[in-house]
Amino acid sequence: WSELFGNSYPLSVEIGMGKGKFITSLAKQHLERNYIGIEKFSSALIYGLRKQEELALLNLFFLREDAENLTEFFAEGEVEQIYLNFSDPWPKERHAKRRLTSKKYFERDAQVLAPNGRLEFKTDNRSLFEFSLKEAELAGWDVVNYTFDLHHSKMAEGNIMTEYEEKFSAEGNPICKMVARQKGNT
Repeated sequence: WSELFGNSYPLSVEIGMGKGKFITSLAKQHLERNYIGIEKFSSALIYGLRKQEELALLNLFFLREDAENLTEFFAEGEVEQIYLNFSDPWPKERHAKRRLTSKKYFERDAQVLAPNGRLEFKTDNRSLFEFSLKEAELAGWDVVNYTFDLHHSKMAEGNIMTEYEEKFSAEGNPICKMVARQKGNT
């Protein structure tokens, strides 16, 4: 990635970037970082590509890939930050292992995160959030900060809203957010 970007800036990844509002906003605000947006569906990814081109963001690239394949694209310890925003909740219990915040995915994310790397997760789905808090602990992660009402908490400072976040907030749904690190890392 350093070769592609032409620098060795820290690398952040958003998994399931949708139309790309969040990650393009981050890339525009933080030119001293590199960003990769991962999206499984071309129909959503095209919006991010248009925005990237419009803003001429040289610190942002996209992958049309499944989150399942994360370790195929990033080396061990290469990613400083992973963002998961409004991931599919897979509400049926038999589909829990598909949730991007299941123990399986936390273990996968740990492979690519730098020693002091962190994962940030936002959702309006309270049951998914409670599941995620438990799964992080089961996977050996420390939840260093969390809230069940992001927009009325100290964690709201510097928050960049996604398309879904704007929609759900406008409907009066509280947004949950957690920040987690692998145990033993500060």
